[in-house]
Amino acid sequence: MRQSQSHSLAGARDNYDLLSRLNHWLIAFAMIAITIFGFYIANFAPRGPQLGQLFGIHKAVGVLILGFGVWRIGYRLLQGFKAEAVEMPSWQAKLSHVIHWVLIAAIVIMPLSGIIGSYFGGRAVEVFGLFTIPAGPEVKGLNNAAYALHGAMAWAFVIALGLHFAGALKHHLLDRDTTLLRMLGRA
Repeated sequence: MRQSQSHSLAGARDNYDLLSRLNHWLIAFAMIAITIFGFYIANFAPRGPQLGQLFGIHKAVGVLILGFGVWRIGYRLLQGFKAEAVEMPSWQAKLSHVIHWVLIAAIVIMPLSGIIGSYFGGRAVEVFGLFTIPAGPEVKGLNNAAYALHGAMAWAFVIALGLHFAGALKHHLLDRDTTLLRMLGRA
């Protein structure tokens, strides 16, 4: 047993259950991918008729992420939050909780604000032929506010994700504890 593992809290090293791990990794990959895609189409994609198709894909995937994200958050809240794998200074524990809540909020706020922006922009959102969220009345103030929130939340997500990733690596490489291993099912 590694030295830092001996400082683990009783029972806190246990792995997350398989469904928790699948929920975590699926929503993580989906959120990362859709955020990269969103930054690409907003800032780098060539302007023209194909741009609308790219935004359509982005919106459709966002709606699916919202549905799965609500499931993921509900499951996480029902399961509760595990104790930390190791004791850490209170500022680190508080920062960790804030980062986790920003990531959880992003799962709902990013897609919901995009849907609201489209709705009040007078644009429907078609979800891969499964269903369509109809266009609403054009209300420029609500449209702009929703898209401003969408963009701000995307940046908050990127920052929180970077800190989350850095924290996982710190725990794994420097502290040599089981924090990351628990989410990999190897603690």
